[in-house]
Amino acid sequence: MSKWICTICGYEYDPEVGDPDNGIEPGTAFEDLPEDWVCPLCGAGKEDFEKVE
Repeated sequence: MSKWICTICGYEYDPEVGDPDNGIEPGTAFEDLPEDWVCPLCGAGKEDFEKVE
């Protein structure tokens, strides 16, 4: 699974880790995050993330 980075603050979403502080289980692909999920650091929406190649 690919990692995704917030273009606003640089937060990296790692699907292996998830976002447990916000109820996202490890192993959750970025594409499977709820549409209303936001960056835990700056509050940016999913549209502000870019896939890390």
